[in-house]
This record gives sequence, C-alpha cells and structure tokens, in this order.
Amino acid sequence: MTEPGTAETQDLPAIAERGAAAAPAASRRTSLLVTLVLGGLTAVPPLSMDMYLPALPQVTAALHSPAATVQLTLTTCLAGMALGQMIVGPMSDKWGRRRPLLAGMVIYILATALCAIATSAELLIAFRLLQGLAGAAGIVIARAVVRDLYDGVAMARFFSTLMLISGVAPVVAPLIGGQILRLTDWRGVFVVLTAVGVALTLLVWRKLDETLPPARRHSGGLGQTLRTMRDLLADRVFSGYVLVGAFAFAALFAYISASPFVIQEIYGASPQTFSLLFGINSVGLVVLGQINGKLLVGRVGLDKVLGTGLALTALAATSLLLMSAGVFGPVGLVPMAAGLFVLMASMGLVMPSTNTLALLRTPHAAGSASALLGTSTFLLGSVASPLVGIAGERTAVPMALVQLSCAVLALVSFLGMCRPWQRRGESNGSTAGERTRL
Repeated sequence: MTEPGTAETQDLPAIAERGAAAAPAASRRTSLLVTLVLGGLTAVPPLSMDMYLPALPQVTAALHSPAATVQLTLTTCLAGMALGQMIVGPMSDKWGRRRPLLAGMVIYILATALCAIATSAELLIAFRLLQGLAGAAGIVIARAVVRDLYDGVAMARFFSTLMLISGVAPVVAPLIGGQILRLTDWRGVFVVLTAVGVALTLLVWRKLDETLPPARRHSGGLGQTLRTMRDLLADRVFSGYVLVGAFAFAALFAYISASPFVIQEIYGASPQTFSLLFGINSVGLVVLGQINGKLLVGRVGLDKVLGTGLALTALAATSLLLMSAGVFGPVGLVPMAAGLFVLMASMGLVMPSTNTLALLRTPHAAGSASALLGTSTFLLGSVASPLVGIAGERTAVPMALVQLSCAVLALVSFLGMCRPWQRRGESNGSTAGERTRL
C-alpha cells in the first residue's frame, strides 16, 4: 500500500488543457464559485436534517405516530447517508468525481419530492432512507475533491472555509423551516428541499469540473475496494481519527435529534424560538471554525486544536448532564441553551481537524477514506438518535448522557489510538515547515 501522505497530487485543470502534469495540490486554488458549490454539497446533510427539525412535533400529529417513530425519519436518513457514502466513495475513486455526484443528486431530488407526498410514517421513513442514500454523494465527494486539490495546512484551512459555508445551513435551515410552517405544513419543507436540490445539481453540472484524472483512478472491482478499505483501517492512526470524528458527531446528533422535544416540549419554547436558538448555536460552530482556520491553523498543531475541541465537548456534556439530572436544582432554558451552545461550537474545532488529519494519511484513496470517515460518523449518529428518547419526552437526561458517553469515547480514541505525542516530526504529506505545526 502507498505510504500515507507520500502520493503527489496533480494539477487537473492543467491536464485537461495541456495534457501535462502540473504543480502539487497545496499550491492550487479553487474559484469562489467552486468553493461555494463544494460548500453547498457539504450542506446537504444539515439542510436535509435541520430544516425538518421544527416540523417534528407537527409530523407526529399529522401522521398519528408516536414521537419515537417520527424520530426514525431522522435515523433512517442518517443511516442512508452512512451507507450511501460507502457506495459512492469507492465509485468516485474508480469513475471520477462528477458522474457519481450527478447521479446521486438526481436521485436525491426525486426522493425528497416523494417525502413531500408521503401519506404515512412508514412511507416517510422509507423515502427518507432513499434521500439519505442519494444525498451522501454530495458530502463524500466534496471531501474527496478537497483532497484532490489541497494538502497540508492548505487543506485544513480549506476545510475551515467549507465549514463557514456549510455552517450557514444549520443556521438558516431551522429558521427557514420555522417560517415555512407559518405558511404551510411540514410537506412544504420537503418542497423547498427539492428546489434546493435542483439548484445545486445544476451548479454542479455547469461549474464543477472533474478533479480525478484517469491515471489516478482505481480500475479494480469490489475486491480492490475492500482491500483498499482494509488497508486504510489497518492504519491505527487513521482509524483513530475516524472514531474520534464519529463519536464527536454522535454527541452532536444526540442534540440535533433530541433538541426539538427538549426545547419545545420540556421548556415550552415555540418552533420559532427553537429555530432561533438552533441558529445561534450554529453561529458558534461557524465562528469557532473560522478562528481555527484563520488564526490557529499553521500556528498551533492540529492535534492540539482537536484535543482542545474534544475537551470542550466533554465539559459541555458534563454540565448538561448535571443540570438535566437536577444536581443544581431546577434550571431554566437559558443555562441549558448555554451548555448546548458550547457543545455545538466545539465542533468548529473538532470536525475540520479530524477530517484533515485523517485525509492527510490517505492521498492515494481519498474517496474510500472519505467514505469511511462519513459512514462511521453517520452510523454512530443514527445509533445516538433513538437512544435520546428511551426515557420519554419529559426529561433531557438521556440526551445529556448520550452526549457525555460519546465525548468520553472520542477522547479515549484520540489518546489511545492517535497518540499525537508519539508522531511529532512524522511526515504526513505537508511541507517541512508545515510538519512542525501539524
């Protein structure tokens, strides 16, 4: 297997125009429009999830289903995104980035339109699964494209830029969802999502060029794909970052899944108030992500940034568990909202650092590596979703307990498998000057 970080990327636009290899990946820059397209692709999951969140109580009533059943519409969508990435990621290593991406986006549009006309919770669950399977193409291929184009510190900064763009989605999505519910019912949310899918697909078709040349594609079939993933998982450090990202996202998704009921049912907030609080928390994630990309990357080691983010996540989850368990007596919405803000904002440090540190080790199989990162993340998120409701809708203890458990497991994976103190000075594909900061 190619050693992590040693494969060189090539200037793919130059290949298309001149038929020759060009500069290393870290020296290239994408246009603003392409950056926005990639950000839009990474925004597909939060758009699909967060715009729908304020409507969950309404869906429960409209389809005459219990809350636990309606929450499965989140779980199945997330599980679909997990499985879809395992399919699309290796496909993009074999056939290039554009064709699997366009096919996935077209199916996403059709599945989302079907969600809008679902007549039962069971049909909605099935259509959300298909929506997740197809929507996975956007996020997994966007990460692979970034790995095609960037390396080292430049990649870390670009991931932070993507977080700024995609981070707008969870800010505006619940706000849009809340306003849609003022005008129509929950079906209107899926109509808007369908329109978003159409617009994004047209942009991809017109503006996003192929970034993986034929010379760097894998020609093997299923056996080759499985061997590649086996080799990736055999890298203890890569697997450690996969688990760190997965457990951290599971803590975040426990909040995403439970917060509509915690904020609206337990604390009596309106859908619009919930949407506002969710948007504020998302702003915290974006701001901390930009502090990471603009101020910390290149000055502070990525592992130090990641460790700090994980510590903040664990601290916030601990405070939420203590408050929801009544250790401090009755608490109102404001203290709980503050704890949730810190937990969500800390992901601005965790997610870009995890993606960068993992993909730095896998330039030879960016699609498959991106698939493993995304699949593990969404699978654990889908497990966290039903766990937060096991004690009913009148307590936030299950949410906080799941969050704390996931935060601790992420820290254990980071310290036990990544072991950054043992890898100082290792080559990871960056320049010599960058390695001292990574």
